[in-house]
Amino acid sequence: MTKNMMIVGVGGQGSLLASKLLGYLLMGRGFDVKVSEVHGMSQRGGSVVTYVRWGEKVYSPIVDKGEADFIVSFELLEAARYLEYLRPDGQIVTSTQQIDPMPVVTGAADYPRDLTEKMRALGVRVDTLDALGLAEEAGSPKAANLVLLGRLSRYFDFDESVWEEAMEACIPPRFREMNRKAFALGRNA
Repeated sequence: MTKNMMIVGVGGQGSLLASKLLGYLLMGRGFDVKVSEVHGMSQRGGSVVTYVRWGEKVYSPIVDKGEADFIVSFELLEAARYLEYLRPDGQIVTSTQQIDPMPVVTGAADYPRDLTEKMRALGVRVDTLDALGLAEEAGSPKAANLVLLGRLSRYFDFDESVWEEAMEACIPPRFREMNRKAFALGRNA
């Protein structure tokens, strides 16, 4: 059976490293893995989506509406934006960070209020955490991706050493310790 994940955020938040690390980890467990990146307007703070699919045999890298087992979101509005892709029994893991999209910046719209509560009112399983704050505690706001992966790891039946091995393989040596700390903060938050 194929599993599907979407990693969503805003350009520059580290979603590509997160998908690379997940792909490495899942391939190391013997799964066929397909990863696909959709960049959008990432250079201008636009939406970025990465698909990660794994199973015995995966034929397409794209996740269709209603198929995502997980949505990992670096920003709250992005979690809500991709809600229709989540399976009825799917899980969202999201940062509480809010980044104003261009219509909010220009004053044409307001940032939606109470997004977490609205998603939960629809029956969606939403796990929120202050990934940015925990990343800053680990040493850099850029480590929010590892905070989110740490939280996501709680939904997988893999030993922590498997995640450690993937970090070792995918993160440059000078950033490993900070990212290990970020991962642990997310996992234990």
